[in-house]
Amino acid sequence: MQEVVTDLDRLREVALDQHGFVRASQALDAGVSEASLGMLARRDRLERVARGLYRVPQVPATRFDPYMKAVLWTGFPEACLSHDSALDAWEISDINPGHVHVTVGSARRIRRRTVPDGYVIHRQDLTPEEVTWWESIPTVTPATAIRQCLETGVPTYLIRQALERAGRTGLVRGLELERLTGLMEDRYA
Repeated sequence: MQEVVTDLDRLREVALDQHGFVRASQALDAGVSEASLGMLARRDRLERVARGLYRVPQVPATRFDPYMKAVLWTGFPEACLSHDSALDAWEISDINPGHVHVTVGSARRIRRRTVPDGYVIHRQDLTPEEVTWWESIPTVTPATAIRQCLETGVPTYLIRQALERAGRTGLVRGLELERLTGLMEDRYA
């Protein structure tokens, strides 16, 4: 006997890897029609959290949900957690960002009228080496986060702390650590 796979099952499979979230474009790729998405949302089987972004309530919420939601909200495949938020995520600084920082490609434009409160969207072309995964969320590497924070004016004591912790834990090593330390020292030279 063949097992029946429902649209909700397909969405759940995608959402399990994304803290419960699924983009409408991903649903279409998984074989779920727009009509089915709308029906599932009207029947409260899916929660519509933003334009083109849904949450599957059967997937348990985690403390990382706001980060994944922000990255997926952009709708861009290269979007990743960055700047202050990445520094906080890697736990190499006592920074307490008031916003979720996300980086998208430099040519990308957010077509929606407004960026939600609590989000800061940065435009920068990152190389594949500058992006990795943290808690299943695309995130800039610790070294890239430190460099971005140097460029945006994060206080020096937080950068120094990030460099010390990243060096001690091995998240940033050798020449890269020396280069970032030099950039920090040159910042006020």
